[in-house]
Amino acid sequence: MPQSRFLQLPDVAEILDISASQTYALVRSGELPAIKIGGRGQWRVELSQLEVFIERMYDDTRAFVQTHPFGPSDDWSEDAAERRTGAREMSDTA
Repeated sequence: MPQSRFLQLPDVAEILDISASQTYALVRSGELPAIKIGGRGQWRVELSQLEVFIERMYDDTRAFVQTHPFGPSDDWSEDAAERRTGAREMSDTA
């Protein structure tokens, strides 16, 4: 069976590992292009449009990372060490 050109919203949700309602919101906002077809107006996302959307999300993420560098205040390991040290200090005083 040939691969379908269009995906149903539950299939898109599964591919993106998000909820059906999040997928619907992406479509309704226009962020993820889709079409309505049939008498019941079912949404379909073209596979090529989904790939374009994913690439755009990679670009947006790359831009975010470049403008928000990972620094000492963002270092989770340091924060975790500080929390452990603080917890030890509190237990020593108890």
